Amino acid sequence: MALLGPGSVAAGGAAHDLQRQQRALAPGGRDVDAELIDPSSDPRYDRYWGAYHELMERRGVTEPTARNLVRSSPTLIAALAVRLGDADAMIAGTYGRFRTHFAHVRDVIGTREGVHRMAALSLVVMPTRSLFIADTYVNDDPDAETLVDITLQAADAVLRFGIQPKVALISHSSFGSSDHPSARKMAAAVKMLQQRAPALEVDGEMHGDAALDPEIRHNVFPRSRLKDPANLVICPSLDAANIAFNLLKNAVDGLHIGPMLLGTAMPAHVLTSSVTARGILNMTALSVVEAQRLAGARG
Repeated sequence: MALLGPGSVAAGGAAHDLQRQQRALAPGGRDVDAELIDPSSDPRYDRYWGAYHELMERRGVTEPTARNLVRSSPTLIAALAVRLGDADAMIAGTYGRFRTHFAHVRDVIGTREGVHRMAALSLVVMPTRSLFIADTYVNDDPDAETLVDITLQAADAVLRFGIQPKVALISHSSFGSSDHPSARKMAAAVKMLQQRAPALEVDGEMHGDAALDPEIRHNVFPRSRLKDPANLVICPSLDAANIAFNLLKNAVDGLHIGPMLLGTAMPAHVLTSSVTARGILNMTALSVVEAQRLAGARG
């Protein structure tokens, strides 16, 4: 498996940057199974920019623009490598803006069959519990239908960790205490989820403390379908999810895994500039597992 992208196993860039990355990948001169792509001399360059131009020519990308972008963007190179079968997965995003990296993943790799939109799932591992939070980076203000899609994708990801998902859709409202549109869309999403995935343990809309504490939840709504502490919380907006996640991971000094991109056609993840070396290693391992699972499904 080859992993491409800044901060991971293989990357594109200027020659001196590639030499520096090679030294970082193999401290002390040790051998490492890694490939570094230099777009100024790599023989795949013409195939890559041609493929990108074909994808984007009806979205305003001219041939010169395609050439320049494939020459200068390691994330775009990585996405094309995965799409064209030269790599099994990609990791990007250790510098720069999340949206810039994400746009290349969206445009080149796209969503898998049956998925309408991507989402981002973050995991915080704390001393007393682990908590998955969505959508922390992709959908700004998801409507009820989008929240259903996000929840089902996130629940599937939690299952792949070997954890039975227990899902709370959280809000400033608790089981109908507010008629605010944000609260009503969460309630509508819960109703749709209970119809589309009746076996999923999910409820809401509820306060954050009720999601994590069954006693508080029981006092407010004794007939909740969620019986245990939630291990997956779905937030009403990107603002809410991202703020909650960042406050939590720093307040409890928790281990962060992610963000994990959900719904991609092939394994691809966009990290953030605050990611640690351990975080990159964790996401690399996750990507390997995803690529192996995809290869197994394809036979």
